[in-house]
Amino acid sequence: MSAKHRPPVYYSEYLQLDKILEAQVTESGKEGIRADDEMMFIIIHQSYELWFKLILHELEIVAGIFKQTEIPNNSPDIFNAVQRIKRVCKILEVCVNQMAVVETMTPLDFLDFRDLLRPASGFQSIQFKIIEAKLGLAYEQRFGKGYYLSQLNSADIDRVKKAETDESLLVLLNRWLERMPFTENHQYWKERGTDSFWEVYKTAYADSLSENEINNLTSYEKLFGTQEAYPEGRSFSRAANRSALFIMLYRDQPMLHLPFELLSTLLEIDQLMSMWRHRHIHMVQRTIGKRVGTGGSTGAEYLKSAADSHYIFKEMAELSSFLLPRHSLPALPQELQKDLGYN
Repeated sequence: MSAKHRPPVYYSEYLQLDKILEAQVTESGKEGIRADDEMMFIIIHQSYELWFKLILHELEIVAGIFKQTEIPNNSPDIFNAVQRIKRVCKILEVCVNQMAVVETMTPLDFLDFRDLLRPASGFQSIQFKIIEAKLGLAYEQRFGKGYYLSQLNSADIDRVKKAETDESLLVLLNRWLERMPFTENHQYWKERGTDSFWEVYKTAYADSLSENEINNLTSYEKLFGTQEAYPEGRSFSRAANRSALFIMLYRDQPMLHLPFELLSTLLEIDQLMSMWRHRHIHMVQRTIGKRVGTGGSTGAEYLKSAADSHYIFKEMAELSSFLLPRHSLPALPQELQKDLGYN
């Protein structure tokens, strides 16, 4: 049907406000108890779930882009992926700042209705668990595995497990980085009398280290020099580590602008999720002290342990240890510089 012949769209019907605005039913109201802050508490958590739904929508689009077998670095797809990851960051900023509204509730205000919520808990947010899984937080890396699924019903357990079996953004990113052709056995480096950029770079990196940093060469060899496809205990492969570091080193080259922006924005996701968790920790400490959470967790103590261990892109962040200042970088062959430009 053409736009001209479509029936008119009415604001409240389009947004289905009759459903949304009638979806705040307080437990205190059911019991005839006055608890003025429960309405705010419900609306805040419903807002979070709507934001989580949008994050999942954006991540699905990004995953679809990186599931392609070929994505030219200067294609619209990379730009689209970067923009959507940036949007996820902006949503997470809102989630962090939204905590300020919850913080207007005093401990006594919360006690007016807190016991009526048991055993419901924010820990039962299925969408947040799915976001973590889709980004790349593996079950083995989770803190409190025994508690992780214990508070969920069987349908939600199945949903989370399904998300954990899908290829995460971390896996897709690793595969994309592995395909980058600029550093390995190529005519660029054969002209320099070597098989790869990494022989040249190791010498320059070693020369930059102070006496106290010399052990960094062992780590360098593990991540970039080993012949193992995957260094022990790491999610990123050797090839992916090499490509990610090369992007960070030569980000000023036009063809690497967007790939660098993508890597930086993924690191920002980790930072913002950490900020959100720590803001939550401080709010919980102030509101319930050392009491257990409504879902039976250890409250702030559980949140702190999870926050300290749930970093998804930490391996990429660690690559900063192997950077050199621009003036110490090995000069790239002219043919490679040409291919990294837009000429």
